[in-house]
Amino acid sequence: MMSAAVPVALLFLGLLDATFSGFRAYAGRDARIRKHRATARAALRGLGVGAVLLPAPVLTASIVLWSAPDRARTYDTLSAGGLGYLLPLTAYATAVLLSLAAYFLLPFRASTLAMVIGLGPLTLLRPLALAAACAGAVLGGGGWPALLIGTVAGAAVLCVEPVVHRRWYQHVV
Repeated sequence: MMSAAVPVALLFLGLLDATFSGFRAYAGRDARIRKHRATARAALRGLGVGAVLLPAPVLTASIVLWSAPDRARTYDTLSAGGLGYLLPLTAYATAVLLSLAAYFLLPFRASTLAMVIGLGPLTLLRPLALAAACAGAVLGGGGWPALLIGTVAGAAVLCVEPVVHRRWYQHVV
């Protein structure tokens, strides 16, 4: 049986994505130049919403695992699928982290450019990155159970940003 490293890494990546989603829900909607507190608050709001939504794939995985006739074999299969899911998302998260680092560390004009050419297109690519992760879960040996769990996880992380935007930033132009 594989260790718990894959599920823990996926959970961490999901919460990290939720934090970025909170940031994205706010970033670019406020014309103030110095808005570090507001962006930090938005990121924490995203983390909170993600913490509420991410139990859905955990519950799905638990149901799949506990209803399986051979739990050890199913866990190994889900771990293989989880690793296949994790690889494309790790590449995507690395690109996002590099763009965020440029946004936060570079001078104002360069950070604006990082937002426009990095974070903007990466936001649009999120659904494709999740589709690649679902394909990786199936191709990695996880089969339909890993695809089901990956789809539920993808739906959960894609819901974070709209929820944060609607709840806190709908009025911010």
